[in-house]
Amino acid sequence: MIEKKKYLKSRPVCKVKFTLPSKEAKNAKKIFIVGDFNAWDKKATPLKKLKNGSYSVILELPVGKDYQFRFFLDEKRWINDSAADDYAPSPYAGIENSVVSV
Repeated sequence: MIEKKKYLKSRPVCKVKFTLPSKEAKNAKKIFIVGDFNAWDKKATPLKKLKNGSYSVILELPVGKDYQFRFFLDEKRWINDSAADDYAPSPYAGIENSVVSV
């Protein structure tokens, strides 16, 4: 889920904290966030497991744009952010991507 957005005054970027709660992670061992911001590279942006069992990562995203993304669990399961700013159709029939607007 998009947990927090912090706009920097010194640069035109926004620090966005993405968190996947443990109940949504469902005992996954490896979780990545994949989207426009990392050219949909399935291994580029891992989330770190926290003590409470959730996973999290903070990304700096240039402002003034919408970014599509999804979470990729254990190299086999895709899930959307249940608290995304919006959802957009993907190139695959019947599947939507999560959207974060900064």
